[in-house]
Amino acid sequence: MSESKGGGEKLIASNPSARADFFLDEFVEAGIVLQGTEIKSLRNQSPNLKDSFVEVTHKKRGEKNAPTLEAWLVNLHIGPYSHGNIWNHEPRRRRKLLLHSHQIRKLFGATTQDGKTIVPTRMYFLKGRVKVEIALAKGKKKGDKREDQKKRSQNREIEQAMKRSRR
Repeated sequence: MSESKGGGEKLIASNPSARADFFLDEFVEAGIVLQGTEIKSLRNQSPNLKDSFVEVTHKKRGEKNAPTLEAWLVNLHIGPYSHGNIWNHEPRRRRKLLLHSHQIRKLFGATTQDGKTIVPTRMYFLKGRVKVEIALAKGKKKGDKREDQKKRSQNREIEQAMKRSRR
């Protein structure tokens, strides 16, 4: 009998600054195109999602076909593989995201018309494949960030008071 691989989700990296700096609206799961030693590097060390974003660009197919859209993950840092020598990848290269065309069109429309941006929130293994969760986001202003901090501190104080009252 053959054993199947675990179907669970294993977190590789998350982007805590995304929730701090943006209001996150819609979440989409996307595959990512990796080269050579990138998958080995992801298994050994975590990538840096902090300054990364998603860019949707036009790709011209030919004269007869209409231009299509592609989604690219920009500024994601995956460190070089320690045993990769000359076959190592470039750490900050653009990586293509694998999405359905209707999803890409929806993301493109939201970025051009609504002024939103697309940020990666987390990266994980799902059934042995690397997936990236991306979100449509709208930037927070300084006052919004302060309100969030106040709410967090108030909730923390309430939790501590409830724990004290239970004792």
